[in-house]
Amino acid sequence: MTQVDSDYLRSLGLTGSNTDASNTSSTGSFSRATGSGQSDLGQEEFLNLMITQMTHQDPMSPMENTDFIAQMAQFSSLTGIKELTKSFETLSQSLLQGQALQAAALVGGNVLVPADSAELEEGEGVDGAISLESSAQDVTVNIYDAGGQLVRAIDLGTLSAGLQDFSWDGYAENGEAAPAGTYTFEVTGQTDGKTEAFVPLLEGEVQSVFTDSVNGGLILKLKEIGNVRFSDVFRIG
Repeated sequence: MTQVDSDYLRSLGLTGSNTDASNTSSTGSFSRATGSGQSDLGQEEFLNLMITQMTHQDPMSPMENTDFIAQMAQFSSLTGIKELTKSFETLSQSLLQGQALQAAALVGGNVLVPADSAELEEGEGVDGAISLESSAQDVTVNIYDAGGQLVRAIDLGTLSAGLQDFSWDGYAENGEAAPAGTYTFEVTGQTDGKTEAFVPLLEGEVQSVFTDSVNGGLILKLKEIGNVRFSDVFRIG
């Protein structure tokens, strides 16, 4: 073995008593080359390593075909993973751009999202819905002001499974218009003889759309509700 070849093998991490490629297994040389200060084994280094092994192998005991195939499989897997990672990054960017375009078209429109509070403006009301997995009886929407006082109880009676809409006209139990402010919604009903609380879905007008710089994804700013994730939208329109 020449000095150049020895220096090259040493640069790849093949030092010590196993410097001779004929005494080095395919998997062993690969792991040492990648584990001794060299963080990545590129295509050129890999091919040079294989040529060096084949040049200096013992003619009486040449490298087995299985060893050669194993090294090729390792390199193919590494290359494939890198290409797959790039493809997923491109796909993720395309999906995010598509979502951004779709969300931008919602500005000025209404969406239905899971929320238990909404801002009431003077002279307006609040629309909402309930998603039921099965039928429920004595369904009631209780509306509380910022101080926790019950302002209005809307009796929806018996509802079948599915999405059921409700609406609050903005008036209190005494028939007077409720003052502008933040109100909390609580929905309860009877299923199989037991009282159950349901997640209220409230409707809000989309004012703007922006990207979540911390967790990724898109955020919708709703006029009556505040910021919600685009992925949480239950219904558009």
